Amino acid sequence: MQRTAALFAVLVSSSVFAADRAADKAPVANAPVHLRAGPKTTSQMSEQIAAKDRELFAAVFDACDADKVRALVTDDLEFFHDKDGLSETSGAKFADDIRQHCERVKSGVDFRARREIVAGSLAVYPLNNYGAVETGVHRFFAVADGKPDLLTETAQFLHVWKNDAGQWKLARVISYNHTLADQDAK
Repeated sequence: MQRTAALFAVLVSSSVFAADRAADKAPVANAPVHLRAGPKTTSQMSEQIAAKDRELFAAVFDACDADKVRALVTDDLEFFHDKDGLSETSGAKFADDIRQHCERVKSGVDFRARREIVAGSLAVYPLNNYGAVETGVHRFFAVADGKPDLLTETAQFLHVWKNDAGQWKLARVISYNHTLADQDAK
C-alpha cells in the first residue's frame, strides 16, 4: 500500500512539474504568432481538376475504358464508400473492378449508368506540396436505350488528387451520404 502511495506521489509531482514546464513555454501576450494561410485556389487548378474529373468518369461510365481509368489513378489509390467501407486499395484493383463492371454491363447483368455533378457544388482546394482536394455533390442515373435517364441516387464526394510531376492522378476517394432517388423526394 505504501509503495502504491509513493508511486502515486511521484506521478502527481512529475505531472505538476510537466505542467509548470508547459506554462514556461506558453506564448507571451505580445509575442508574434506564426500563423499562415493555406494556398489559394486558382482558376487554372480548378479547371484542371474539373477536366480530370470529367475524363475519369467518362472512362468509367461512357467508354468503359479500364486502361484509361488505371492511367488516371495512383498505384496506392484508396476508395472509401459509405455502403462498402474501404472498397479499393490499389489503382490496379480499381481498374480491374471497373473492367469487371463493364463486362457485367455488356452482358446485361448491370445497368449502364451516367454521373453528373450538381451545378454549383464542385469546389477545389489546393494541398501544398501534394495536389488538391475536390468536393461536390453528384447524381447517378440509369441509362437505357429509348428511355429517359432515370435518377437512381445522389451522394457527396471528396477526392484527393495528387500532382505527380504535372500529371493529376486520383489518390483518395470518399463517397458518402448516398440517398436513393425515391428518398430524395421525401
